[in-house]
Amino acid sequence: MDTRGDVYDHNCPSRLIADHATSRWGTLVLARLLGGGLRFGELRREVAGVSEKMLAQTLQALERDGLVHREVHPVIPPRVDYSLTPLGTQIAERISGLFTWIEDNLPSLVAAQRAYDARRAENV
Repeated sequence: MDTRGDVYDHNCPSRLIADHATSRWGTLVLARLLGGGLRFGELRREVAGVSEKMLAQTLQALERDGLVHREVHPVIPPRVDYSLTPLGTQIAERISGLFTWIEDNLPSLVAAQRAYDARRAENV
């Protein structure tokens, strides 16, 4: 494909890649791998709450999309390391920036949620 994608077109392959990269677990995995390569178990501990099945599916999708590199070492027991590709690093930096913004602005965001909830409670 030599043309630019359009994530707003439901037929464009960019939509599926965006779904993978911006999924609940996809964003967390990409941002965590920005700190360096990790083994599966390490990544599972770092991304608290993800099941083995969801982590495996997420990593497989991100690998297929060219964002994550999977390296199998021929040792016993088998060792598999996951790291970001150059494309993965680019998107992970953007996701990390978003996460930093959210963390920096958390008090204002929580205050907005509370104000919204209070308004909704008044209208019940």
